[in-house]
Amino acid sequence: MAQIKLILLDFDGTLVDTRRANAQAYIETLSEVGITLSEEEYLKRFFGVRCIEFMKMVGIEGDDNIQRVRRRKVELYPKYFDSVVLNHELWGWCNMMRRMGAQVWIVSTGHIDNIRNVMRHLNIEDGIDGIISGDDVTNPKPHPDCFLEAMRRVGVTPAESIIFEDSEVGIEAARRSGAPFSIIKL
Repeated sequence: MAQIKLILLDFDGTLVDTRRANAQAYIETLSEVGITLSEEEYLKRFFGVRCIEFMKMVGIEGDDNIQRVRRRKVELYPKYFDSVVLNHELWGWCNMMRRMGAQVWIVSTGHIDNIRNVMRHLNIEDGIDGIISGDDVTNPKPHPDCFLEAMRRVGVTPAESIIFEDSEVGIEAARRSGAPFSIIKL
């Protein structure tokens, strides 16, 4: 087995449990535009879905409207950060691996502003070497593009990487990347 040089972490649901915060921010945002959504429905049907696709699925139409609603969600999201929980075991392992020379990257379909805001709230920015967000690739998970792009940027092979994921689309993307992966359930 090759030495691990790159650790690729999905963010929401893997490194950080953001389910409740995301649900509440979306529920409040959507209620402002007349769309009712329960926390249970969001978590069951939409958690982990790329924002633009989610907006279309719930009936938001037009790029301008989607971006307006997306910005409002980003604005409201920090209001719910008290419910965000770091996966301390995974984070501790990543820090140990960084001390041994590995890089740790976030690879998420999430919006970069949401990721950075949660990282600041949890004070974990210094432990992350790079971020690939949903905006950085054309083909979202289950395509492996996001993982392969992080590997390309660092200059490592799939055999020198390990991926941590929680969602079905993320696990499929990890599988397609050719890198070893581990499934996390928070």
